[in-house]
Amino acid sequence: MLNPLPIALAAIATLTVVLVSTVKGTGWEPTEDVSDEIIERRANSLPETGFPEPGNRAIGGGGGGGAIPAGGEGGEGELEEGGSASAGPGDIPEDEVEYFEVEFAKQGETVELANDEPILEQGEDQGWDLPYACRQGQCVSCAGQITDGPSEDFVEHDNQQMLDENELDDGYTLTCVAYPRDSFTIETGEAP
Repeated sequence: MLNPLPIALAAIATLTVVLVSTVKGTGWEPTEDVSDEIIERRANSLPETGFPEPGNRAIGGGGGGGAIPAGGEGGEGELEEGGSASAGPGDIPEDEVEYFEVEFAKQGETVELANDEPILEQGEDQGWDLPYACRQGQCVSCAGQITDGPSEDFVEHDNQQMLDENELDDGYTLTCVAYPRDSFTIETGEAP
């Protein structure tokens, strides 16, 4: 036979849930949305840039004072004699390209690298799967260590932004923006 007590308790619980769900609230109203005010105040505090959102907050995208002066146009400059200025360490005329013996320790091979292409690209041309992420010198995913001494003695960096002087002195380099300037041995995938 059925016990009437559990049935009565279940009926009371069901009626309580139905009653609570139908009762109106206490009249609470949400506060006014202040997000538009905050966005407007932030927009007025930041200098105008030519970068689309959110690029003006990216590394190197700041509000002026970068490589291109505020109000100026980018592009190649001119030297006093009328020649064009070089835009980076890879802008070397074909007749001035030099080659250097670079030993990739982990790959177990020594190859000739040209001084007009980054180490990362030339390693990939060899078919090696070298680590990288940004390809702009703004992270350390592609870092390697030159075992022969300070990296600046063997490579020229094109706007690397992550390694400090001590790390450069310890031989660390960012292969995505490092152009060979001498022969050396490198251990890829080594970050400071």
